[in-house]
Amino acid sequence: MKRQKLLYDVAKVKIHPTSDQEHVLWQLSNQCRLLYNFALAERNLNYQENQTRSKKQYISYVQQANALPELKKKYPNYTWVYSKVLQTTLKRLDSNFRSFFSLRKNGDTDAQPPGFKSRRNFCTMQYNQSGFKIANGQITLSHFYNDVALTFDLPDDQQFVNVKQVDIFYDDLKNVFYLAIDHEIQPTQPYVDNNQYQAWDLGITKHVGVNSAGKFIEVANARPDKYWNPKTDAVTSRRDHCRKPDRKTNQQPSRKWLRYNTAKRTMERKRSNQIKDFQHKLANKLIANTKATTIIVGDLSVKQMPNSKQANRGLNRATQNTGYLGRFIGFLTYKAARVGKMVIKIDEQYTTKTCCGCGAIHDMPLSKRVMECECGISIDRDRNSAINIMTRFLSQNAMWTGYRQFAGNLRQTGLGLPEVPVHS
Repeated sequence: MKRQKLLYDVAKVKIHPTSDQEHVLWQLSNQCRLLYNFALAERNLNYQENQTRSKKQYISYVQQANALPELKKKYPNYTWVYSKVLQTTLKRLDSNFRSFFSLRKNGDTDAQPPGFKSRRNFCTMQYNQSGFKIANGQITLSHFYNDVALTFDLPDDQQFVNVKQVDIFYDDLKNVFYLAIDHEIQPTQPYVDNNQYQAWDLGITKHVGVNSAGKFIEVANARPDKYWNPKTDAVTSRRDHCRKPDRKTNQQPSRKWLRYNTAKRTMERKRSNQIKDFQHKLANKLIANTKATTIIVGDLSVKQMPNSKQANRGLNRATQNTGYLGRFIGFLTYKAARVGKMVIKIDEQYTTKTCCGCGAIHDMPLSKRVMECECGISIDRDRNSAINIMTRFLSQNAMWTGYRQFAGNLRQTGLGLPEVPVHS
């Protein structure tokens, strides 16, 4: 059995800086923004020059990070900011450029390099592994701008252990500052395998699970995207008929464009918050209502779903919106770890197409909701997938006793599994 690894969670904490502290935060953010734009201009020039070269040599993060000491001597204001915050700013730019190159490599000719950050943009500052101190229910962030301490209160009901990173960011719609604290999860009890398992097939419309006793659980997926998508589409259409910003010509957007854009972002945020709230509550419910200490889920690759043969615009949008199925697995993982349970991901390829009784492979388009096999089994496609995820886990880990018990319990429900797992 796999050992339980250290798990981390990101806590979002609202802070209330004083006017002096807010001034400091904006000054530090402005220096990060200037560094980001400076490094971006350097990379853009380098990218344009490489288009005419036979052997391309792009600027790397290491090169720009190594140039920071000389840059600080030339522009002393950069010394206001903690060194690692400047480094993570360059690393974020490097990540954005890597995404741009990846899109171009995959044939997306419309992909554009990262854009410059405006004065209105608060540049998120990342304190990675150092530059912060947590003591007596407060957190202090390092800086060298003036003597104003960036010390903020933390929630009394939450303890932060082995903090890896602290991000400070600004929500311009709510006019609120937040901290994102990446910290280790402290389980209330150690994980112990009690030989009871639960396997889940996660889907767009519903999640289907099966436990060691052969009992099925079905949970309908909340779909706030169905309500919000038509509204965001209508606002987007109106916004696109207004004068939009153009960074090439320095054209400023019209007031209507700004108003519609704010409305669009607000609705997208509400949609996202409603989905996230549903997933948090569902994850808590699934973890609390199972005796199994081991939960198995399919190892999803949401990014690859749009490339499948069955993908279409509606399916892709539903996958990304309801989703965020990968995020839901993350919720399950750390919530399970808190109470001494474990979530294990296994490869779910062909679990929907494979008959759980005889192992025959079937063509299963999305419109086909029931899998009917020549061996006599007729079963809902999601239930079939959940069974295959369970049997694949048991067979891969050589849990023959557990498999025989699971197969015996399923036979009592009218489903028959072979004596030897088809996935062994």
